Amino acid sequence: MAQLDRLLAVLVSRRGDALRLVQDEPAFLVRGLESQALTRGPLTPSQMLTIVREVAPSGTEQRVASGEGAQFEYRLGADAFLGRVHHHNGRLTLDVTPQGVPASGRANGSGMPTPVVLSVTPPRIDESARVAIDDLLRLQATRKASDLHLRSGERPLFRIDGDIVQAADSPALERGQLERMLQSIMPERNQREFEEQNDTDLAYELADVARFRVNVFRDRHGIGSVIRAIPSRVVTVEEMGVTPEVQRLCDLSKGLVLVTGPTGSGKSTTLCSLIDLVNRSRKDHIITIEDPIEFVHANKGCLITQRQVGQHTGSFKNALRAALREDPDVVLVGELRDLETVSIAIETAETGHLVFGTLHTSTAPSTIDRIIDQFPADRQGQVRVMLSESLKGVISQTLCRKVGGGRVAAREILLATPAISNLIREAKTFQIQSVMQTSRRLGMVTLNDSLVELVESGQVEATEAYAKAVDKGMILQALKSKGHDVSFAERR
Repeated sequence: MAQLDRLLAVLVSRRGDALRLVQDEPAFLVRGLESQALTRGPLTPSQMLTIVREVAPSGTEQRVASGEGAQFEYRLGADAFLGRVHHHNGRLTLDVTPQGVPASGRANGSGMPTPVVLSVTPPRIDESARVAIDDLLRLQATRKASDLHLRSGERPLFRIDGDIVQAADSPALERGQLERMLQSIMPERNQREFEEQNDTDLAYELADVARFRVNVFRDRHGIGSVIRAIPSRVVTVEEMGVTPEVQRLCDLSKGLVLVTGPTGSGKSTTLCSLIDLVNRSRKDHIITIEDPIEFVHANKGCLITQRQVGQHTGSFKNALRAALREDPDVVLVGELRDLETVSIAIETAETGHLVFGTLHTSTAPSTIDRIIDQFPADRQGQVRVMLSESLKGVISQTLCRKVGGGRVAAREILLATPAISNLIREAKTFQIQSVMQTSRRLGMVTLNDSLVELVESGQVEATEAYAKAVDKGMILQALKSKGHDVSFAERR
């Protein structure tokens, strides 16, 4: 019995319109505008090859490998189907639709269906549109831009060292042209999601250039996109300048470690370096849950499982709950988006796992308040106790413009000492800042101290440090005491 047969039986019994099998995605039953996953996990490349070899005619693989697609008939009992094998965005794909029983679908001597090639069709990809967007992505890499902004009716825009810069040598992008460009890099799952919700997130890789995190949306002008470049090489903690105290958090067997900051502050890159350190120094199982997968980690000392929300799992909370049954030692949650995800993350950290996560908060003390405030009032006391025991460290960071170009991270570091744990338990988080100021010998650093150090080392201008500081008055005093000119603040 072919592996496809059980899925076809579901297709018939549920009166579906089609069966969709794509490499690295679950099998989907399509009915009208809805689709339903039929397998719990994604189909691996080897599984897809096995399915295709069982049901498609000989020579199909060669046709698909050469850029063609093969259509064939397949019969299961009294039911007949039309299958199409092709590559979509570089992934092997099999689409199956029910058909009337054709005369050609006769069984062979063994009683098995005989597949017959009906036609060969080329893949439906707008190559010129793909080339156009690839050229822009190469230009983004050449100009060392962190983000590429694309808008209907406007020239492309780059974010370089924190500033938005127009690509003066590129023409404005017409609405239809931009839509074709973005559709050419969107997997079919994202195309469906975009049609239903008017926005979608995906990852795209350009060989020998970089990986990109892509958000596509609609606004009043039409379709638009923001594309962030992700370095193809995994960065290390040494390159990131992560302190030894923070590096030691990677040696923990359990606990919660949070990396926080505003959008575009480099949280993903810092987390990448910490996961890489775990990967190099331990022999454990690491599970990452991301949306989308950004940095791709190869197995070093550890086994790494990377899952993408929307492609390999339905949501962060579903994947985090499932991770507990997948023998993890370290779990990375790309974003603690909702109450249930936060709750499961804390419980996971309590039950003997090291959990890394991110939040969009600007300081370490505010991170603790944000977590607790998400819970109902009658649960906050219990959560404070759980958090005081499970939280091991918070790294809050922001990116500053460097003197001479580029950007550097200013990091506030909170480490869970007995004093900090007591303040969390007793709802005295407003006192955490003063404890951090007196605990520098333990590796704790306030954001103001980090900014002043960058100014002292000549990496950042005093005006930039002032702009990034949360406590403006305190940093002015600190800069003034170090002999820096702060007259710029008096003129504001």
